[in-house]
Amino acid sequence: MSGRDVPVYLAPMAGITDCVFRRLCFEHGCDGATTEMISAQGYMTAPKALEAYGSLLKILPGEGPVTAQIFGREPKWFAMAADVLTQLQLFAGIDINMGCPAHKVTGGGNGSALMRDPDLCGRIVEAAVKNTVLPVTVKMRLGWSGDSVTVMEVARAAEEAGASGITVHGRTRDQFYSGKADREMIGRVKAAVKIPVCANGDIDSGKSAVDMLETTGCDSLAVGRAALGNPWIFEEIHAYLRGEEYRRPSYAEVMATALRQAEEMAEWKGEHRAVLEMRKHFSWYIAFRRGAARLRTRINCAESLDEVRSLLSELGD
Repeated sequence: MSGRDVPVYLAPMAGITDCVFRRLCFEHGCDGATTEMISAQGYMTAPKALEAYGSLLKILPGEGPVTAQIFGREPKWFAMAADVLTQLQLFAGIDINMGCPAHKVTGGGNGSALMRDPDLCGRIVEAAVKNTVLPVTVKMRLGWSGDSVTVMEVARAAEEAGASGITVHGRTRDQFYSGKADREMIGRVKAAVKIPVCANGDIDSGKSAVDMLETTGCDSLAVGRAALGNPWIFEEIHAYLRGEEYRRPSYAEVMATALRQAEEMAEWKGEHRAVLEMRKHFSWYIAFRRGAARLRTRINCAESLDEVRSLLSELGD
């Protein structure tokens, strides 16, 4: 047991961590969250996409501190985006994405592709820092591949450029989400810099959170995929860290939360779009329950929330 509680954040996930889902996580103990990725250049140069960016940047009443995450590879766009995002007076900080492994992101030299150029990483951070009064943080991986582990150089470059903190996902880009997160390497990064380090990767329970803290000595934790269909993960982790008992939600509570998320999504985007976007979330909420696979197929064909409500009631408690 670590004997200490620490901040536990929701890691950014494209197509997942919108304002509705973030607010649910905040209600269940999340200490901070990040917007979905926003292209620094696109945000500054694509007026026709302003509605889409407005959706990505939307914050709801009841959310806790939210950081705006931007990606790209040219320092000038980071400088401009950091300035404009700061002027919105909505965000607790600016986060720079150097960790996304998706082909559509790295193909343009963005996301975790930046890990191949520590000098550029430093210049990007410096550009953002000089154009905002908000704290600038960086989310990174261990490197591009097992043969190109550059996290030490990038972490030091970020620190020297004025970053207020870094989040390290303990995998290289070519691992995507396979294998195990390298906690020992995260710990080495923590020991190499003076700014706070947030550990990310394979934190899916109270015990794994404690193990991560004890192995790495990090200042905080970031939870990603383990929050899918389980916003209660933050309550579980905090309870475990404090040595308190944790009660898992009943099926009725889980389904009520899933439907509330869908209803709030419908209020925001309309019922048809909400049903489509919630299909993946419903699959996560019902995962590991008997009959879930068959029900998932039927939910994916549902066209209204009433139909989904009826289907979810079939699994019982």
